[in-house]
Amino acid sequence: MTNLPPTPGTSGDGSSVSQEVPTDLTPARGATLVALARQTISAALTPAKVAPPDKPDEDWLQTPGASFVTLHIAEQLRGCIGSLIAHRPLGNDVRSNARAAAFADPRFPPVTAAELAAITIEVSVLSAPIPLTFTSRADALANLRPGVDGVILTARGQRATFLPQVWEELPDPEVFIAHLMRKAGLPATFWDDSVRLERYTVTAFEEPNDPSQAD
Repeated sequence: MTNLPPTPGTSGDGSSVSQEVPTDLTPARGATLVALARQTISAALTPAKVAPPDKPDEDWLQTPGASFVTLHIAEQLRGCIGSLIAHRPLGNDVRSNARAAAFADPRFPPVTAAELAAITIEVSVLSAPIPLTFTSRADALANLRPGVDGVILTARGQRATFLPQVWEELPDPEVFIAHLMRKAGLPATFWDDSVRLERYTVTAFEEPNDPSQAD
């Protein structure tokens, strides 16, 4: 499950930034993103021992990108924060979301230095959201792609999202949307003309199950 960041999709001056998701996110580049997230968290926890990560200077890290950083301990969620729309360079976005997932997810206390070795990190890079066209709840459910679509729900001034990874826990579209409704603070069966759905895909990279194996 995920926690939405405030005011995504704008630059520092409030203007929109076009989303250009890198199309060549190789495993090596994914490992770079995961390492950047871990180094960012480590530097915040042990500033005297870990140098802050260098400002990413590779061209692909300077491309505007939207990411989510997810933390687990023993396969249990420990934090998840991200951006739905690209509003800064991908490298900067991963660093910021890594800090937020570790220390600013309101569902959890801040990560401690004692927990760091047990945490595994996953970085997901998002495609641009695309509006889903539908005529009813049943039509919307029929058009979802389990295991593929991340879904953004907007209704009655509320908003929530699930990454595609959540389909592993909630493989049935009806159950998936019901939980997403509840996450948005709405009844599980809620539906009216205010409902808007968008979908996106992700390219996800995860550390080995044993975090000590991560560089």
